[in-house]
Amino acid sequence: MSYQRAERLGYMSLDEEMADTMDEFEEVFYNEDTNLDDFEMVTEGTDTSAAQARKGKDIQGIPWERLNITRQSYRLTRLEQYRNYENIPLSGDAVDKECKQVKKGGNFYDFFYNTRLVKPTILHFQLRNLVWATSKHDVYLISNYSLMHWSSISNNLTEVLDFSGHIAPSEKHAGSLLEGLTQTQISTMAVKNRFVVAGGFQGELVCKCLDKPGISFCARTTYEDNAITNAVEIYDSLSGGLHFMAANNDCGVREYDMEKFQLMNYFRFPWPVNHTSMSPDSKILTVVGDDLTGLLVDSQNGKTVGSIVGHLDYSFASAWHPDCRTFATGNQDKTCRIWDMRNLSSPTAVLKGNMGAVRSIRYSSDGRFLVVAEPADFVHIYNAEGEYKKRQEIDMFGEISGVSLSPDDESLYIGIWDRTYASLLQYNRRRSSVYVDLFT
Repeated sequence: MSYQRAERLGYMSLDEEMADTMDEFEEVFYNEDTNLDDFEMVTEGTDTSAAQARKGKDIQGIPWERLNITRQSYRLTRLEQYRNYENIPLSGDAVDKECKQVKKGGNFYDFFYNTRLVKPTILHFQLRNLVWATSKHDVYLISNYSLMHWSSISNNLTEVLDFSGHIAPSEKHAGSLLEGLTQTQISTMAVKNRFVVAGGFQGELVCKCLDKPGISFCARTTYEDNAITNAVEIYDSLSGGLHFMAANNDCGVREYDMEKFQLMNYFRFPWPVNHTSMSPDSKILTVVGDDLTGLLVDSQNGKTVGSIVGHLDYSFASAWHPDCRTFATGNQDKTCRIWDMRNLSSPTAVLKGNMGAVRSIRYSSDGRFLVVAEPADFVHIYNAEGEYKKRQEIDMFGEISGVSLSPDDESLYIGIWDRTYASLLQYNRRRSSVYVDLFT
């Protein structure tokens, strides 16, 4: 990831990719004759239930009937004018010429609820792992300087941790910054097994147990200028304990245990590492970053055991299928590529997005589905059991801060960052044609 570009952005400053989206949205929606009183009336915070959506209400609560353009017309405009960010010029155009998109038609998850009480935000335009579901009813996300918890049962939003001021660890561990941190800008996060690990713009790491007050561990991975934490992952190690991995822009990948928060491994690569993911058996690590080639490395010693060749730009996402053989990588060339580690000569499938880079990938825990998120507007769900030949498309407007499946795969959450229509979308797994709505 380009640190210079991130540095220029600053905290929540709009980059070209995001500014184009929002400014264009407002310019199309509003003209000089728009009555501001009407604007406030039609944009006031309203949630949308499945029952309301079936009666014709827009799932995001956008009042198209009051605006200067139809949804269909604006969608066409967005598809025509959206500019995908590329580090390698024309990488997306090359893919468009050689790859066909999987046809729509799948229907695996149904829209259930959208809440505009929740306001997801994004720190860096290339990093979109800021939404995590720990159950089908519980979601953690970043909103400005705060770690927030949303309960879909009680419709209650609570602040878990405020990073805007001074935070300091309440436990003593070797290597922990007892003096703490101030105004930590969160670039990425992970939540699992009642632990939160948040990574910061200056290489910070903050660990918290959700069952305890206070913070367990604070650290700076590096004091280099090029320090942003690009990704973190919590997983079960080969030894059986809970560990986490942090990937940084200083070309380093660091492994910590989560009992004493000690550095267990440090692997260094020739380029900034944008994302890593551990195989389900904890033996192999995917490593992707600012290079056309990704790597498979031994999780114990960091030695390369395979190379991933085929993408045309830099990669920012990866995920493993539960079978321990299949994995996916997401790239700024607008593709998600599926690989079989037994034969890496070519991908087994190439899945092309609509208009932007693949920023987030999630496999369902049962291996049946693959969720792929673009930077804005589109999330795709593929039938992994059917060789990825069926696709459900979720179509919305706004920057996607993250996507997350609940551990039981029953719920899919999508964070949307937008100046007016920021919200959290919930989709529930389709089990039959019968709707059961808890909200009307």
